[in-house]
Amino acid sequence: MRLALAQLNPLVGDLAGNGARILTACHQAAGQGASLVLTPELSLWGYPPRDLLLRPSLIAQQGVVLQQLADALAEELPQLAVLVGIAEPNGAAALPNLFNAVALVQAGNWRVVARKRLLPTYDVFDEQRYFCAASEPSLLELEQGGRHWRLGLTICEDLWVEEELQGHRLAGADPVAELLPHHVDLLLNLSASPFGQAKVALRQSLAHRAATRLGCPVVYVNQVGGNDELVFDGASFVMNPRGGPDAGGAVEAGRGVVCQLACGREQVLTWDAAPCAAPSTPHPDALLLTPVPEPLEQLFRTLVLGVADYARKCGFHAALLGLSGGIDSALVAVIAAAALGAERVQGVLMPSPWSSEGSLRDAQALAARLGLATQIAAIAPLMAGFDAALTPVLAGPPAGLSAENLQSRIRGTLLMAVANQKGQLLLSTGNKSELAVGYCTLYGDMNGGLAVIGDLYKTTVFALCDWLDSPAAGPCRHELGLPADGELVGQAIREKPPSAELRPDQRDSDSLPDYAVLDPILRRYIEHLQSPEELIADGTPAELAHRVMALLRRAEFKRRQAPPLLKIGSRSFGSGWRMPIAAANLEEPLRS
Repeated sequence: MRLALAQLNPLVGDLAGNGARILTACHQAAGQGASLVLTPELSLWGYPPRDLLLRPSLIAQQGVVLQQLADALAEELPQLAVLVGIAEPNGAAALPNLFNAVALVQAGNWRVVARKRLLPTYDVFDEQRYFCAASEPSLLELEQGGRHWRLGLTICEDLWVEEELQGHRLAGADPVAELLPHHVDLLLNLSASPFGQAKVALRQSLAHRAATRLGCPVVYVNQVGGNDELVFDGASFVMNPRGGPDAGGAVEAGRGVVCQLACGREQVLTWDAAPCAAPSTPHPDALLLTPVPEPLEQLFRTLVLGVADYARKCGFHAALLGLSGGIDSALVAVIAAAALGAERVQGVLMPSPWSSEGSLRDAQALAARLGLATQIAAIAPLMAGFDAALTPVLAGPPAGLSAENLQSRIRGTLLMAVANQKGQLLLSTGNKSELAVGYCTLYGDMNGGLAVIGDLYKTTVFALCDWLDSPAAGPCRHELGLPADGELVGQAIREKPPSAELRPDQRDSDSLPDYAVLDPILRRYIEHLQSPEELIADGTPAELAHRVMALLRRAEFKRRQAPPLLKIGSRSFGSGWRMPIAAANLEEPLRS
């Protein structure tokens, strides 16, 4: 039986368009001789559809689109069947009233053949809001290639049942163990698993554990592309139970994998399934063992994909950002140029009396290397106008933090005006370290439609820029349409001490610990949910531990008003971060 893994990039809620995309993939698969096509979880909807699932009109449209797909297959590809991720109504009068399900579509008909057992509600996931958990394992029996096939079907989280590999697992059923008595020939997993560092290897380890337990190959197909804050990296694969590690260990990179699709690219790949007693091999013409990029390259490609899809799916054709000459705006400019093309990215330089000549020069040099169009809008006259307007109200000109924030807000207003006038997507350039401690200004540098690096700590920003300027990044840069040789970010920007330049001789270190000290503390608070006492016990000075925690808490109201960001880490300031604003231990009043 020749299977096709259809790694698709859907538009959330576009049922008709996603149905057409599935049909196109079916034609590609049929051209490669496939008889069964696998698509990702909720492939007809795009993941995550969120509250679109609550609309009865869309549930009704789903049935129409499924039948249209079935009719098209009957007419155009009568020998082909496809597994499609759907939301199945379960007849319940109250919410949740759906199953996260899989439909088999073929020969003019469709029927549900699988329902998801484990429904995640951690981090960005909220599936129990919409779905009921299935109560029994899912099996599909087919006649293909002159033999009877028994397929075990699972959906995304159903494979995540190995606590020692994952660090945690949902309570409840073990969908893999429940298939043991059924002696399945293949285990299929239809997923929508977002990008995470080292997550490709973790998925493969989980699949290999399942393959070893069941004694059969595991076919894993994942969604690809950006949907709001989530970026799905694809990297679909087939895992052979032979040739991998023992059941107790994690998979070495690629070991036991007989075919693997690319990270970050829509793709259809076929694989020849054979009886369990026979070798499990890919079709010779379709063999593709695409190497997973090293971590910094994978991170960069993920950010590029996230920006490209966010702009495209939201209807933007061009982007705008403020170029300060600092490393954050430089990195965002590089990502935007790779995602959209340099000709569709505009930079605005907005020097103040406190901007150094070096920063202006560095910003212009960066734009020249990337081929970005730039304009200069000096803000000194606007600063003077605000001083004149506020002096009678304040009994003197704005001073201190108020004066600094006014500069940021002037720049934010200018950028919003340009973006509105030109129909551009304004990209915010703040990083995670700044968002964490509130080192950012509401209605100023936080303005924008997307916070591109809002989930990158400052130390990661430096590391990624160092990699971009290294020879190792040349092939990736070339592939993404960036200059392949020479500096891109530039040594002057990479080595410059971080500064907002809102007052004379300002440095970030005037207000914050050095990022090399701050970021590890933030990681422990944010990713690992540790307390100041735990950090102090490990040697962090008590004053520093409490100070950083206080900054993190006080900045919550700012983060609630920030633009959406691209989720990169295990815990980001997005939909998975659900901290209260008014809460205990807020020692000081809120300051903007």
